[in-house]
Amino acid sequence: MQGANKVAIWVITGLVAVLTMFFNLFIFLMSLKSYKQNKHWTPCETIITALSLANGAHQLLCYLWMTMTEIDKDCRLEELFYSIMILTVFSLKFTIMWTTSFLTFYYSTKLVIEPIHCYTKFQEAILKHVTTVVLVIPMCGLSTCLPMLTVLVPENNTSENKDCGSIMPNDTPGMIYNTVYLVLSNILPGVLMVKCCISISVHLGIHLQHMKASSNGSHAPKLGSEMRVIRMTLALVVVFLCFMVVDLYAYYQVTVKKENAILLSFLFTSIYTTFSALVLIYGKKTFWKVLLHSYNVGLDEFPCLSCLKVPETKRKPSSAHTVKH
Repeated sequence: MQGANKVAIWVITGLVAVLTMFFNLFIFLMSLKSYKQNKHWTPCETIITALSLANGAHQLLCYLWMTMTEIDKDCRLEELFYSIMILTVFSLKFTIMWTTSFLTFYYSTKLVIEPIHCYTKFQEAILKHVTTVVLVIPMCGLSTCLPMLTVLVPENNTSENKDCGSIMPNDTPGMIYNTVYLVLSNILPGVLMVKCCISISVHLGIHLQHMKASSNGSHAPKLGSEMRVIRMTLALVVVFLCFMVVDLYAYYQVTVKKENAILLSFLFTSIYTTFSALVLIYGKKTFWKVLLHSYNVGLDEFPCLSCLKVPETKRKPSSAHTVKH
């Protein structure tokens, strides 16, 4: 990748990193506030908190590596140091993908009752040990990424285009490992999320039909907080699938064209963590209300920007349109 493009990606990633850190720090602080008030976390709060920590750590390490490679163009530090940083970044990426997938799995089990008894027992066993699963996921990510240091080899481009510590597949074992990592970190969690998405969509359609039939069409069915969770879960799946498409493009650049696309991969992952964090905030009504209120309070300091304010509460329908029973 040419030097000018690398600098542009570095700058864009820096701008995205600000939003990523803000949203995930907001989630973490709100979760801590909830823990202090209730003296415990619900399972979904445990998963969301772990996801926000993984997002933040990934963004910090990712941008630190990109900054250091821009400053240390001659790679004066040990290549192993940079390679370990990249390994940790990919390990955190694995953690993010599977934790997001686990979150959609959790919500699907709460919204959808599966008719298969053994599958239901399997779900219950997992949900009883949410904290354990959240801790096991990063350990699996680290163990999956450790072979990178032995199977992949340092990139051997010119010094102008070289990224310090960048490791690339150079032979058959490297190509096989790269493919296995892609399947484990992207494809499998994606399949699980799509399965959960389909289950939730079918559940929503059936539920809306039942509610409409029971109301005899007198008014539109309402799901309240359940609808917000459904929107959040489906939005997470859509954002993930968009990310997976562009990440597969970066994988194609590495394996087929033999180009070092690690910077593109880091940029795409940073954008994904930003949008997924915003979707998570929307899914928690208390988080969303605090964020909107803080946003509007911030705009109060600049009267000329008052037109950018967002309503914090929905307008109630006028009494003229209500149906009397």
